[in-house]
Amino acid sequence: MEKPILSPNFTIEDIHKLREYNYFVTKDMTAQERIDYYNQKGRAFLKEIEESRLQKV
Repeated sequence: MEKPILSPNFTIEDIHKLREYNYFVTKDMTAQERIDYYNQKGRAFLKEIEESRLQKV
């Protein structure tokens, strides 16, 4: 399954696409693999937030 393309307005359909994609990616992972996957994605998101905060200053 390919990564979904989201609309500029981020609709409920986009949320459905993301949930379906996320299920497809994680369905065969062990519990520890899922924990590592979500932690990695969360850290990347926090890094983006910090970088955008630094650009505002």
